[in-house]
Amino acid sequence: YQRRVRGRRNVNKKSTLYRIFVVYFIIIFIQATHNMSVSKATFGAGCFWGVEKFFRKHFPNLKSVQVGYLGGHLHNPTYKDVCTGSTGHAEVVQVEYGPDIQYRDLLTLFWRLHDPTQLNRQGNDVGTQYRSAVFYHNEEQHQEALKVLEEVKSKFKQPIVTTFEPASQFWKAEDYHQNYLDHNPNGYCNHRLYW
Repeated sequence: YQRRVRGRRNVNKKSTLYRIFVVYFIIIFIQATHNMSVSKATFGAGCFWGVEKFFRKHFPNLKSVQVGYLGGHLHNPTYKDVCTGSTGHAEVVQVEYGPDIQYRDLLTLFWRLHDPTQLNRQGNDVGTQYRSAVFYHNEEQHQEALKVLEEVKSKFKQPIVTTFEPASQFWKAEDYHQNYLDHNPNGYCNHRLYW
């Protein structure tokens, strides 16, 4: 009888270890698949509240949309820090998207929703933190952004002053900035579709 019980215990241990092993590899596979199929895009186009609103509205199937700060030298800046204009950061929207969305389409919306001919400003918002910028995450995005720029620049009467900068550390903005215009429907927004 004891042999049978010991045998069952060994089978149960092996079965449990096997299940743990299978679950572990399933988790690893899901994470790897998720990371392979998700890309990031980051844009500065003035106050991030309006930019976020337009990306959420026009691309409801984005994996994530966050507002934050990028392109500066201060570690973990706050909104108050960035508003001084001395940190070098831009207010940005960073999106994660899957293979069902093309980077080119995100770029097109970026060009449409702000005036890229205004240097370091959008409407009443003035300062380097409001600059028009494409923060590319790889050279492929950089080249695609330059191509789309050539295609859309005839839609503007003045020269485009958008900067193309390699993406550096993204610092997520404070929680009250996330989905700001959803929570404050009458909040400030100077963005519109220009064409």
